[in-house]
Amino acid sequence: MTIARRNTIDLESTPYYHLVSRCVRRSFLCGEDPVTGKNFDHRKQWLVDRIKTLGDIFSIDVCAYAAMPNHYHLILHVDLNQSKQWTDREVIQRWGNLFTKSIAAVAASGEPLTPAQKNAVDLQVDTWRERLSDISWFMRCINEPLARLANQEDGCTGRFWPRLHILVLAALGRPAHREDALKAKPY
Repeated sequence: MTIARRNTIDLESTPYYHLVSRCVRRSFLCGEDPVTGKNFDHRKQWLVDRIKTLGDIFSIDVCAYAAMPNHYHLILHVDLNQSKQWTDREVIQRWGNLFTKSIAAVAASGEPLTPAQKNAVDLQVDTWRERLSDISWFMRCINEPLARLANQEDGCTGRFWPRLHILVLAALGRPAHREDALKAKPY
């Protein structure tokens, strides 16, 4: 049975989570495709670079990762206290670095804002702060750009990742006594 992520993630119980995201369409994240002989090892670097970039933006630490031919694993630690300590300006800067065509990017660049734009930014800061410590947003921000790159390289459109990714509950860095894999929508 599918359980909504908001019902499976309880940061007060544990800030550590193990997530798995797999490719679809017999696509390869990295390694060599035995059918076509094509090598996709360069895509692993895409994943590593994206993880490092997001680790600097989100209040989520990547404790460990593993890239396999058609999926990857992440062990994440969510640091809610970190995001609560950020000033509104820091939140705007981080969100603007993440979404370069957003109103946050305009505000972070120092360009003057109209009163309506300033009001829009002020209304969104708390939402952005929450999202910058949200596992689903973290996964979305990893998967979407990688899917675009892979689809462009493969000359196709459509999903590279399924809408679901697997969340394995972890406590204090170890698998919980319930080692169920729970499927939940990432966004």
